[in-house]
Amino acid sequence: MAAAKRKRGATAARPKKRAKGDASTPEPAAKPGPDGAGPEEYSIPAPVSQGKWKNKERVLIFSSRGINFRTRHLMQDLRTLMPHSKADTKMDRKDKLFIINEVCEIKNCNKCIFFEAKKKQDLYMWLSNTPQGPSAKFLVQNIHTLAELKMTGNCLRGSRPLLSFDPIFSTPQYHPKSQPFVDHVFTFTITDKRIWFRNYQIIEEDASLVEIGPRFVLNLIKIFQGSFGGPTLYENPYYQSPNMHRRLIRLSMAAKFREKQQVKEVQKIKKKETKMLIEDDPTETVFETPAEEKLMEVQLVKPEPKATLKDKRKPRKIERKRQKKLFRIEA
Repeated sequence: MAAAKRKRGATAARPKKRAKGDASTPEPAAKPGPDGAGPEEYSIPAPVSQGKWKNKERVLIFSSRGINFRTRHLMQDLRTLMPHSKADTKMDRKDKLFIINEVCEIKNCNKCIFFEAKKKQDLYMWLSNTPQGPSAKFLVQNIHTLAELKMTGNCLRGSRPLLSFDPIFSTPQYHPKSQPFVDHVFTFTITDKRIWFRNYQIIEEDASLVEIGPRFVLNLIKIFQGSFGGPTLYENPYYQSPNMHRRLIRLSMAAKFREKQQVKEVQKIKKKETKMLIEDDPTETVFETPAEEKLMEVQLVKPEPKATLKDKRKPRKIERKRQKKLFRIEA
């Protein structure tokens, strides 16, 4: 028999599969789903996040040369807390800051957190919106890293935080490296004319907060119109540079030393001075009452010696010896 030709676009009729039971029993009609598309046999839950990653915000976190180990650990902690961050090699001290805008453009980043170290003891943080600006410069103090604190709080790596400050620290929604959960909060509290950063875990049971870390304090210096420079928009009148702070400490210590030396010199002068002789005041003895005079008794006879315990025991020993002798003689 010749094979039957099939037309294009025509669907060939396929025989229906028989059920495992009796072939004579007809199949029950499948109930249409809520949308009327097909039978509702298996319900598959929808994915957690059906949105798209629209906020393509990336943050470049790096530093200059000369930072210490504590700053390096803090920088690594911020990278773990912010999954939308990128890293780069350390920048040379001789390079100017506007070069960072070019580095951000190469790395495809529109935000930057730059740690600048000076004198191997002072740490400054730059927060910038590249390349247009604005940017802010802070002095970082009281740094405590995650490994150093060892707090009981914990959160999922890459989860999105609740935020109360600049959007640089916020994780964009639907980021590929982020998790669709909000289980911790970044708090930036203004106290003592400084900004205090804390990271807390949100406990689901009673919505209480448990600290995770890290910790640091930001002391605002200036806010610039451009990125890493430009006209000054705001200057903190309460800011005191670390050099001035160390100078005041040295001056206070020097003042204490000078005061001690002056006290020693005054004591030496007092010792060298001749003592002034004060004349007797005749009115000093007005209210003095003379004591009663006791008569002196002279003993002409020698007093008898007092009997001691040894003297009392001697006659008893003598009597015992005599009695022993008499007893021996009689025997």
